[in-house]
Amino acid sequence: MKLKYLILSFLLCATGIIQAQVRFEAKVSREKLGINERLRVDFEMNEDGDNFEPPSFEGFTVVGGPNQKVSQSFFNGKMEYSKTYSFYLQPKKTGKLTIGQAEIIIDEKVYKTSPLRVEITSAVDKPTDGDNTELIAEDNLHLVAEVSNANPYLNEALTVVYKLYVSPRVSVSNWRELDSPKYNDFWSQSIDIQQLRVENGEYDGEPYRYVTLRKTILYPQKTGELNIEPLTLSIAVDVPSERRDIFGSRIYKTVNKTVAASNKKIKVKALPDGKPADFTGAVGKFSFNVTTSKNELNAGESFQAKVEVRGNGNLKLFDLPELTAPPSLEMYDPERRENVNTNLGGMQGSISQTYTVVPTKKGKYPIPALNFSYFDPSTETYKSQASEEILINVNSGPLAGNEPSGMSSSNKQPLSIEGNQFRYIKLDTNLKPIGSGDFLGSVAFWSALVLPLAAIPLFILFGKKREERANDIRGNRIRKADRLARKYLSEAKKNLGDQKEFYLSLEKSMHNYLKAKLHIQTSEMSKERINAFLKEKGADDQTITEFISLLESCEFARYTPASSDAMQQDYEKAVSVISTLDKQL
Repeated sequence: MKLKYLILSFLLCATGIIQAQVRFEAKVSREKLGINERLRVDFEMNEDGDNFEPPSFEGFTVVGGPNQKVSQSFFNGKMEYSKTYSFYLQPKKTGKLTIGQAEIIIDEKVYKTSPLRVEITSAVDKPTDGDNTELIAEDNLHLVAEVSNANPYLNEALTVVYKLYVSPRVSVSNWRELDSPKYNDFWSQSIDIQQLRVENGEYDGEPYRYVTLRKTILYPQKTGELNIEPLTLSIAVDVPSERRDIFGSRIYKTVNKTVAASNKKIKVKALPDGKPADFTGAVGKFSFNVTTSKNELNAGESFQAKVEVRGNGNLKLFDLPELTAPPSLEMYDPERRENVNTNLGGMQGSISQTYTVVPTKKGKYPIPALNFSYFDPSTETYKSQASEEILINVNSGPLAGNEPSGMSSSNKQPLSIEGNQFRYIKLDTNLKPIGSGDFLGSVAFWSALVLPLAAIPLFILFGKKREERANDIRGNRIRKADRLARKYLSEAKKNLGDQKEFYLSLEKSMHNYLKAKLHIQTSEMSKERINAFLKEKGADDQTITEFISLLESCEFARYTPASSDAMQQDYEKAVSVISTLDKQL
């Protein structure tokens, strides 16, 4: 009986510990403020959750937010995660007001914050946060995800465009990407943006400047409600502070802000009933054609038959109809070709399958017509197109089903054999010995006998060394990472001039170098972690700082323009830093 209570107590304690690991709480910037001041409310969690529901904020006006901030850090060998939703509130009346409970779902469980009470007094002479730099940055910086179609059909194209809006009151010096959007259950392709351009526009009716950071074309692969996770950026913002210089101009202060585009819900409709029997999933607007390189030829010659679809739609995501032919036309496996360009309008171009066909008999052979069906989202109907039957005329060659003409027995001629017909065959040989002396007992004889026996210990030693090397899992990993570091560094050199590929290869080479020297994985490579590891291994502070700054350059340069001279300098710096680290480690 006591054992039963012991087990029950242990389970309750374990459940309490597991639940205690999840933290979801609300915080306010102050508990007392004037009606002309603003209040910041943060909802913070230590585990990522879904379906965040803020309170109604009764008695307040939401003047900013929700702003999302995500951070990860390592402490005592453990990763700590934090995600915060922030709101800026303007009180509507004086008195004691209550901020209600927020809700979120974490691991299929609902968590709620505790209500908070704040006291609102009459207006104050000098609002303490009216010109607060953090608040100014929040109010004048917005990351927006624009979706072209939130209710598409299955396999119908839609686009997601990410724009960063910046008010004229502030300026942005640089940014880096913290979290990329995930397109689960979508076929996706990013559209390359050659150069970032600043354009003028409006946000909530006010003049703003904006930059288009990313364009992506999506084709949903399943029906129902699908989620597009947000893009998250860390941005350095220059905002005017309360201080002024000797000429009376405001002094600007740099504030690092984390902004995220909101989650986007896409409701994907199923294709309507009544699909044609030959429908293979094509969605868009297309034209269909079957052609041959020639219609008249001789047996044994070849021609090409091409099945082609042109238009705008999910060109890479469906199958073409298969060509059939009579048995006397020998047909080889087709060669598929795709000539497709992707832009904000979706995939455009053509796909084709080219068959090589060789006729084996004389005659006239039809290539049957083919049908191609697709769904047109603009009219919400299925459409079908059919090719015409093609007649192939084979002029000369054996007749189909008959023996070739001109092979009857009456045409056979007697064969006369002359006596000198095989005169080129020699019947007598004239062979001579090429060496003298007996092989038995010679140097060659003893060498051939002794050398194989002497090689046996070498083979045994080689086998043991090879087995030891194969069993050295850690050493093999180090050698593999070292080879990859050299490989990616050489790839970075080849990609000089191609900014995106160059910095991607450079970053990979540095990560693989750390794998080889410090035996850590990519998931552990935060800047703080790298700094601590390198110090433990005896690297000096200057080299560590140069290595980490080079990693930061790789992150920044993937999203900001860089000249060929800058790429060359970063490559030479990487060679120098890795060489210096190698000597110190």
